Amino acid sequence: MFDAKDIQDSVRRKYADVSQSAEGKFNYPTGKDGAIALGYDLSAVEGMADEILESFCGVGNPFALGPLQRGDRVLDVGCGAGFDLITAWYLVGQTGQVSGIDLTPGMVAKAMRNVELAGLANYEIRLADAGAIPYDDAVFDVIISNGVLNLSPDKEKSFKEIYRVLRPGGRFQFADIVRKADLPGNVANSLAAWSD
Repeated sequence: MFDAKDIQDSVRRKYADVSQSAEGKFNYPTGKDGAIALGYDLSAVEGMADEILESFCGVGNPFALGPLQRGDRVLDVGCGAGFDLITAWYLVGQTGQVSGIDLTPGMVAKAMRNVELAGLANYEIRLADAGAIPYDDAVFDVIISNGVLNLSPDKEKSFKEIYRVLRPGGRFQFADIVRKADLPGNVANSLAAWSD
């Protein structure tokens, strides 16, 4: 078996490449086509610069699970290149705040460029693992995540951290991939499969 460091290193390598572009790297639609297929607000998608959408590789639409309110404090766990972070910012407005964490330095750099391109204020992006979220207890009204927790080698630790930083009565809205059956041996024993 692989240890957590091996898995995280594999995920970092894959998503460093995805930070340049998600095109052709997944078996599902990515970029603008992926966001449209997942039911994101068409006017929001059409209003985003191509640079912001080119690395989008979400597996669902966390905003379909409940509305964000003006003034909410939102954390995006695994913010990637920043598409969901930017979408959240437009929903919470100037009185809200959005924060993002990502495991991959290339994605953090891309997210920083994208939020600047989108003209955001009241945001913060940090290089961090979902298993060690660098925020105080009970800080966020809503936590979102999109296709990230399946990449975590210690899901229980990640969920405990998410719960820790979520305020009482807050919401965790996430989309992810789940396994319905055992994986074939060649996939289960593949380090690269952790990042697909």
